[in-house]
Amino acid sequence: MSKRKVGVLVMSYGTPESMDQIEAYYTHIRRGHPPTAEQLNELKQRYEAIVGGFFPLRKNTDRQVAALQETLNRNQTDIEFVCYQGLKHASPFIEDGVEQMVKDGLTEAVGVVLAPHYSTMSVGTYNKRAQQKAEELGLSIRFVNSYHLHPKLLEALSSRVENTLQKFGDAEKDEVRVIFTAHSLPAKILELNDPYVDQLMETSRAIADRLGLTNWQFGWQSAGQTAMPWLGPDILETLETIHKEENVKNVLLCPIGFVSDHLEVLYDIDIECRQTADKLGIHLERTESLNTDPLYMETLSDVVTAELERN
Repeated sequence: MSKRKVGVLVMSYGTPESMDQIEAYYTHIRRGHPPTAEQLNELKQRYEAIVGGFFPLRKNTDRQVAALQETLNRNQTDIEFVCYQGLKHASPFIEDGVEQMVKDGLTEAVGVVLAPHYSTMSVGTYNKRAQQKAEELGLSIRFVNSYHLHPKLLEALSSRVENTLQKFGDAEKDEVRVIFTAHSLPAKILELNDPYVDQLMETSRAIADRLGLTNWQFGWQSAGQTAMPWLGPDILETLETIHKEENVKNVLLCPIGFVSDHLEVLYDIDIECRQTADKLGIHLERTESLNTDPLYMETLSDVVTAELERN
C-alpha cells in the first residue's frame, strides 16, 4: 500500500548565499527600496566580519530541513513527509516552496517556522503568505503557530544554559546574570494584544524554573533601523546598565528567540555584545545555538505531526 504523502513547508527569514547577493536581499527586506551605499556597506561589513567571504549561514537552514525530514520519517509506517524550504527574504521564497509541493503532486501540507514564538509580525506573516499561495494553487495547508513551551525545546535550552554556566569557573550560579534574548519587534505589537512578549517570558521563566535560576532577566536585541520605536532597551544598553547600577561582572546570554547561527547571533552577540562586555570588564558567555540538535528536531517533528492529527 502506498504511503500518504504530506509536505512540510519549513519557513525562515532567509539569508543571502554569497556576498554578491547582499544588495538584492537587503532590497527585498526594504520592500523593493534599495539601501543607500552606506547601509549596504555596513551590512556587508557585518557579514564579512562573521563569514570572511565564505557563507556557511544558508547551510545551517539546509541542514535543519534535512534533519527534520529524517526525524519526521524515522518511525512512520503510513505517512511519508517531504520537507520544502520557504524563505521570507531570499530564494526559494515561501511561495516557491508552496509551488514546488504542488508541482510534485502533493495535496496536503503543514507549515512550520524556525522560530518558537508567535507574533503577527513574524510567524503570522510567514503563514499568511503561504496560505495565500496555497489557496491560489488548491493546496490544503495547516500551520504550527508556536511551540515555545515544548518540553524537548525547554530541555535543549536548559541543558545549554547549564553547560555554559560551567564556563564561569569559581563563580556561584547566583553570581552569573542569565539574560534570555530575542529579536526586537516594533513596539506597536503591544497595542495589538500580540502574544510574542508573553511567550518569550514564559519560555524564559520555564528554563529558569527548571534550573533554579534566581539571577535572570530578559533582553531585546537586533532592532531594525526604522523611524518607529522598537521594543527595548537593547541588550548593549542593558549590559551597560547592569554593570553601572548593579556591578554585574558575569553575564550568560541565551538567545532563545533564535534557533541557528545567523547574523543576530554571530555578529550582534559574538562581536557587538562581546566588545561591550570587554570594555566594561564583564565576563560574557553565550549558549550554543540549537541548529540541528536532535531535541530541537524532535520538537519540530512532534508539533508538525500533532498539527496534522488535529481535527
